[in-house]
Amino acid sequence: MANYRDPKLKVFTCSANPQLSQEIAEHIGLQLGDSEAVRFSDGECQIKLNESVRGCDVFIIQPTSAPVNEHLMELLVFVDALKRASAKSINVVIPYYGYARQDRKARARDPITAKLVANLIETAGAHRVITMDLHATQIQGFFDIPVDHLLGVPILGKYFADKGLDDIVVVSPDHGGVTRARKLAERLEAPIAIIDKRRPEPNVAEVMNIVGNIEGKTAIIIDDIIDTAGTITLAANALVEAGARDVYACCTHPVLSGPAIERIANSKIRELVVTNTIPLPSDKCIDKIKILSVAPIIGEAIIRVHEELSVSKLFD
Repeated sequence: MANYRDPKLKVFTCSANPQLSQEIAEHIGLQLGDSEAVRFSDGECQIKLNESVRGCDVFIIQPTSAPVNEHLMELLVFVDALKRASAKSINVVIPYYGYARQDRKARARDPITAKLVANLIETAGAHRVITMDLHATQIQGFFDIPVDHLLGVPILGKYFADKGLDDIVVVSPDHGGVTRARKLAERLEAPIAIIDKRRPEPNVAEVMNIVGNIEGKTAIIIDDIIDTAGTITLAANALVEAGARDVYACCTHPVLSGPAIERIANSKIRELVVTNTIPLPSDKCIDKIKILSVAPIIGEAIIRVHEELSVSKLFD
């Protein structure tokens, strides 16, 4: 492991994904900061910083995945602890931003919870957010502090390029994901197709028709989040019925709640490629699922922020 020698850079982990935090620290070439999160008997969270952070650029790594409220509160308390310990800058690394799907008023009297979470993080004292593949890119504008928005497409694209698949078509599972699909298609030099679907109610998807030529091709469906896997498995089955030769699927954030694993196991998907922004417990690591690490790209982003270099150069 390389040794990053600047003592003014410190990386800490909260409890949501310590394995990813360890990988990031190893990529940078430093030890994770010494801290612990303890719980009082009534469930309240307390953060203990066991080393000085005075005058340091501190990065805290915490995806706000399930249980989202526990992990969000722990992050906020950690930020407050760093602020009161005189950290020079507090940089919150949120590989998966929970509540991102509540980003607008879809119905009367709906809350915009993605904005509320942004307000909480800022009020706690964060100076910067580093996140990955936000469900809605406009969430960057919910913050009045800098947001570095990292992309999972380069990691997923390299994996599929190295597989050497023939006659690829990249498929967006809905109209909202066309930009993401196009970015992957450009990397694979492939055409795109779109699944036009109507969603009668939350977490229920109904495939309507496929726009684009997929007959005899290897289809790669790309999404940012796979939650209950209803959309992705319906899409895969529809593609096979319409003549696709093979179906792969990929996403950045494997939420995989409820019946997701059973649906994926029983679907026409040959392989589901995900990243480790959210830790997958062993019972969800079925043979069909391949996990890629985002540690190198987040590690490079942390170094670039600390050294005041361009983060966007990572994606050139």
